[in-house]
Amino acid sequence: MSPEPSTPDRNRLGEETSPYLLQHRDNPVHWWPWSDDAFAAAREQDKPILLSVGYAACHWCHVMAHESFENDAIAAQMNRGFINIKVDREERPDVDAIYQKALAASGEQGGWPLTMFLKPDGKPFFGGTYFPPEDRYGRPGFPVVLTRIAEVYGNERTMVDSHADKLTGAIAGAIAGGGDGGALKDPLSVATLNDCAEHLSHYFDYIDGGLQGAPKFPMTDVFEFLWRGYLRSGDAKFATAVRVTLDRICQGGIYDHLGGGFARYSTDAQWLAPHFEKMLYDNAQLIDVLTTVWQETKSPLYQTRISETVAWLTREMRGENGAFAATLDADSEGEEGKFYVWSEDEIDAVLGDDAALFKTIYDVSAGGNWDGKTILNRIDTADVELSEDDEQALAAARQKLFDARAPRIRPGRDDKVLADWNGLMIQALAWAGMVFKQQDWIDLAREAFDAILNTMQWQDETGRNRLGHSLCSGKLQQVDMLDDYANMSRAALVLYTATGEAAYLNQAIVWCDLVQDLYGDTENGGYFFTAADAENLILRTATVSDTATPSGNGVMLEVMARLFHLTGEARWQARCDALVARFGAAALRQFPHTCCALNAFELYAEGLQVVIIGARDNPATKALIDAALEVSVPTLILSVIDDPDALPNAHPAAGKAAVDDQATAYVCRGPVCQPPVTTPADLKTALAT
Repeated sequence: MSPEPSTPDRNRLGEETSPYLLQHRDNPVHWWPWSDDAFAAAREQDKPILLSVGYAACHWCHVMAHESFENDAIAAQMNRGFINIKVDREERPDVDAIYQKALAASGEQGGWPLTMFLKPDGKPFFGGTYFPPEDRYGRPGFPVVLTRIAEVYGNERTMVDSHADKLTGAIAGAIAGGGDGGALKDPLSVATLNDCAEHLSHYFDYIDGGLQGAPKFPMTDVFEFLWRGYLRSGDAKFATAVRVTLDRICQGGIYDHLGGGFARYSTDAQWLAPHFEKMLYDNAQLIDVLTTVWQETKSPLYQTRISETVAWLTREMRGENGAFAATLDADSEGEEGKFYVWSEDEIDAVLGDDAALFKTIYDVSAGGNWDGKTILNRIDTADVELSEDDEQALAAARQKLFDARAPRIRPGRDDKVLADWNGLMIQALAWAGMVFKQQDWIDLAREAFDAILNTMQWQDETGRNRLGHSLCSGKLQQVDMLDDYANMSRAALVLYTATGEAAYLNQAIVWCDLVQDLYGDTENGGYFFTAADAENLILRTATVSDTATPSGNGVMLEVMARLFHLTGEARWQARCDALVARFGAAALRQFPHTCCALNAFELYAEGLQVVIIGARDNPATKALIDAALEVSVPTLILSVIDDPDALPNAHPAAGKAAVDDQATAYVCRGPVCQPPVTTPADLKTALAT
């Protein structure tokens, strides 16, 4: 494609579909979307590229936009000196991943908005995150930065080239150093995992929950890792750390007590004041871990929060194709949290004589608890014993306030449907649906899965069906990444467990084979984030580190471990071994940011297989399924089959039969199966031994 003539006199974002990019279509900045044309213009005009990466629900992205990108003088400076490219990090996580690593390699902490300066060949030479419009917060003002970068690029090109080469080399080195390239000297083991859990427990806040300090993020893979440590070792402090954390999150201001759903993170150490954006992936992962911990604790609080969050998801997050939209914004009417917070007078006006109890329980006061307003929460009153009548009165009050809140101007919704984030939510819904016996949740997961298959696949030049990463306004981007296949494959396997339909299992196998062919690192092992035939970025990243979402390599280890346990096929074992060899030591070095992979390793090494023989609609079979799901066993691999001959020959339960034509369960560890059981009580005993 020939480049568009270099006429830097217009903003090109109005032609995009991303809600984030469209937020910037009226900026006086002459924004380009990420494209070959933008880089061609930079080469033709010999200008550096100013790359700005953010997302629609990002509060500080909005702040920088209002302060700088809507400022005519600053925009003019950007237009004179730079080719300005705006990227939605949710739409192009491959681009974001590279330049976040570049920022980290330069010694800066990453985040959004990401502001990077690139040569016309895409190599970065300087960057940061948020810059204020003038010197503030210990940061230089954005105009000062723009002036200095333009001067350096114009007058000190040799230094720019050298720094760009060093940064790019550092990124490549970090990627290569993210694995081991061979067998581990000290292989991962359950004992190693227990040592990690013990180490991690010392950094937990046993009063307010989460890791010590502020801000606090719902690091769900970390919480599950510690919970697994408790189940393995029986160490009560691990369970206490997780339960205190989940209790605080569920009762804190990070949770929307009227409408359901969790905000991104808490700005303080008490889980009171969030940035109010709601992300699909956070809510998926919290549903998942709350379900797993509920199996052991039977906490009514966790069950309620899961149910309320699924209701929010169903009511507010259905996307254009029947799957789920990406985010709800933090801001409305230009103010963070305005939709969610209350004054005492507003509460009194809605609740009247019923306000007193509600204000006591939900921390409502004249002065408020956040910038003169009140974020509803039950942090300090969680242990207050209330009668059933009082709880019913509070529920009625919440409904009145929910109705009163409805006419407010709502935060914006980012309507993008993302395959990887939907995979997380589909898996969580199917899992929770099984555990809580909520068929409608499983159906919701199935509908979303079918929506992805029906509307987000495209056929490449070889005729292979590929997953599009992002769908918005009817436009599917023919860009796919490792996490899309990893998360959707895991979702497919959980749906296979929930339904017994082989199509889900077969789809996961198709995707895993595609990943092996197009994403496999044949030199070092493991998987790249981008496909071999993807756009030619400056390099291909590969990591085992989790971010706000689990790492693709960690999820792939879980998926292939499940396939190995389900099928017994040697190819899945070999791929698991290769992943562990590549990333095992790195997972320990980078702990606790690799908990997804470590949890997956436990599943691979210690998978507990339960095979239930019997028709799914048989009450006795259903009773055995329910019994298997009443016990918290994160390494559970559950198969429900009508015909025992359907098991592959390599499966440890192959050849086993039902006892006297009754629904029968076999519990297998490694190649050894326990004697068959036919009652729910005996199955739960077998799972516990």
